[in-house]
Amino acid sequence: MADYILSCCSIADLNKEHFEKRNIRYACMRYTLGDNEYRDDLGVTVPYHEFYQRMVAGEMTSTSQLNPAEYVDYFKSIMEGNKPIVHLTLSSGLSGTYGCAVNAAEMLMEEYPGLKIYVVDSLGASSGAGLLVETMADKRDEGMSAEELYNWTVENRLKLHHWFFSTDLKYYVRGGRVSKTEGFVGNMLKICPMLNMDFEGHLIPREKIRTKKRCFTAIVDHMEECAEGGLDYAGKCFISHSDCYEDALAVAKLIEERFPQLKGKIVINYIGTIIGAHSGPGTVALFFWGKERVD
Repeated sequence: MADYILSCCSIADLNKEHFEKRNIRYACMRYTLGDNEYRDDLGVTVPYHEFYQRMVAGEMTSTSQLNPAEYVDYFKSIMEGNKPIVHLTLSSGLSGTYGCAVNAAEMLMEEYPGLKIYVVDSLGASSGAGLLVETMADKRDEGMSAEELYNWTVENRLKLHHWFFSTDLKYYVRGGRVSKTEGFVGNMLKICPMLNMDFEGHLIPREKIRTKKRCFTAIVDHMEECAEGGLDYAGKCFISHSDCYEDALAVAKLIEERFPQLKGKIVINYIGTIIGAHSGPGTVALFFWGKERVD
């Protein structure tokens, strides 16, 4: 196994056991729920179901990125001598996290001559970043050096596709993505927005679909269009959801029926507290490898 440390931000939305099994360290971001601030500790302090139920009950949420000083403390906590560190962050198109991590890495490399910290902007989020860091762990275990892994990730990150749909526009209204009028009409007509991640790591609304059931088919259609090899896609596939497991399972079943060459079963995770604080309950997200994102 390569002699360096692989790390990411907690927004990769894999569970604690998954991170430990693959020997991936993670930096916990912070969120506010109601009147209290918490570390994003993967649902340990506030279980995910409770988190989303409290949102439904009306408690407000917000999130905080780690500042450079906090990243310095985090990197120091995982340092093992002068072993290199490769760290994957939340998309710079969604947060200033990447810049803060880079600043911290530069400070530490100046303080510890010979230390190398490679910070990678995932240009992704949730289990999309999770599938990316999972693949990085595969490459590490195959013998890639830290520098080679950094270069490979930068060259391939835009081949990781992110597709999302949401069944409740209330949280899009709260976040300012949708007007109150659009949200009211959309919810009344059962309109679900379909979004994906563009080549700059921004979430972009792509279409409006009426009824959740049609979203199940539409998101799988997008996978067929974009996946590496089309229906012969033989890579891994991750799904994450914000407290709507049955919807995620319905999408997974459709994918497994249409893509018989998948590598293993589809992994279904919760959307964690950082992304979920903005998406709200009722979101399903799909992640897979495909042709490079160009728009």
